[in-house]
Amino acid sequence: MGLSLQNINKIVGRETHLNNISLEFEPGSRNVILGRTLAGKTSLLRIMAGLDRPTRGKVLIDGKDVTGVSVRKRSVAMVYQQFINYPSLTVYKNIASPLKITGVKKTEIERRVREIAEMLHIEDLLDRLPNELSGGQQQRTAIARSLVKDTDLLLLDEPLVNLDYKLREELRVELQGIFKQRKAIDIYTTTEPTEALMLGGNIVVIDEGRILQTGPTPEVYRHPATLKVAEVFSDPPINYISGEVHGSTARLGHDIEILLAGHMKSLPAGNYKFGVRSHHFFLSRTSKEDAKIQGRVELSEINGSETFIHVNYDNSRLVVQENGIQPLRIGAEITIYVNPSSFFVYDDAGTLVAAPSRDVIEKA
Repeated sequence: MGLSLQNINKIVGRETHLNNISLEFEPGSRNVILGRTLAGKTSLLRIMAGLDRPTRGKVLIDGKDVTGVSVRKRSVAMVYQQFINYPSLTVYKNIASPLKITGVKKTEIERRVREIAEMLHIEDLLDRLPNELSGGQQQRTAIARSLVKDTDLLLLDEPLVNLDYKLREELRVELQGIFKQRKAIDIYTTTEPTEALMLGGNIVVIDEGRILQTGPTPEVYRHPATLKVAEVFSDPPINYISGEVHGSTARLGHDIEILLAGHMKSLPAGNYKFGVRSHHFFLSRTSKEDAKIQGRVELSEINGSETFIHVNYDNSRLVVQENGIQPLRIGAEITIYVNPSSFFVYDDAGTLVAAPSRDVIEKA
């Protein structure tokens, strides 16, 4: 089954939730929709599912217009953020419920329920009620109920967002294995760039109801076509410093000078924005080519084994991602370093004109 969205618009009152969305999803493909909260991800899934109708535009399945066709008449399943299960039914009956509605034979229901329960590691929980389960077990049950139908289209709307870190990691890995076994179109929404990269496949980067960029997930990560894409597809959002190129050098901010080499060697004179992801800043020099940036600490945010250091430089906030615990005093003067080979370069309009090499981008 192929899915096509043609010029989809969704307007609610005076607000435009989706603006001229056109997408193609190939049979058996794995797809991620990445965007911030309120970017339009859920609105888009609901239209794909047949739960909502677009204000304008068409939804086609294998070339047939299904825009007005009810969700009940489509081969679609959807998993939500919340743990949506029937509280009075056991795990077994929750998973089996969509099969019973469609009249599947009892022996086939038994086979499929136990098969999918084993796949999601809840085979020992089939006799329990949802309120006897942990949050992760409840979400596994909800996912199992959607998978057991074996639909042509599986939609997952930030299904792991309410789980703790360890459970999210486990389910991400399991879902990748499940997707590989299926022939359905799988579409997964997330706000997290790291999650998008782990899931792979193809990506749609969306912001304020508009598509910013599409393509194979690793390629879009390596070559974010605009500064906005780079902001959305970086965690924390990509840092950038305005600069000006003259001849073979560039001056960034008020006191940073770098020699243009490698991917930046052929930049013509003009004004640019030099972007760098947080994990490419360092607190100590790594090579003689490193540019030195002196700023002031605004926040030292310790997050487990990492510290995110918010630095004010030239009235711009930069975020440094550093391994280990770095308890820095707010207001302290700090020197950070970046290798010019790490810079993404955008023109005044925010369009990518030069990107680092693959090796540099993927270097932790």
